[in-house]
Amino acid sequence: MSRRPGPAWLGWLIAGPTLWAVAFSASYGLHGLGCALGWPAIAIGPVSLDRAVILLVGLATLAACLALLARVKAHLGSEAALPRLGLWIGLGATAFTLAPVLVASTC
Repeated sequence: MSRRPGPAWLGWLIAGPTLWAVAFSASYGLHGLGCALGWPAIAIGPVSLDRAVILLVGLATLAACLALLARVKAHLGSEAALPRLGLWIGLGATAFTLAPVLVASTC
């Protein structure tokens, strides 16, 4: 008799895409706010404040995905395969969608 996955498993399953969605929404909002407030003209080291804030959101999301990937096997055991895939999808989607901010013009 197989055990049915519970709500915790579902939470782990959607963690990666949810992290990506939060990062994408936050970056989109911060991009608009930064353009309105003139953040591209403010330099923070080699990058503008606009790029630095969006980069920070992306790096925090990547770190969260990697931290969850490191823990998913310990929490779910043999049922960790699909949640691991979801976390890898969130990691890849975050890197793919937020990387252009580093090279494209912002406002």
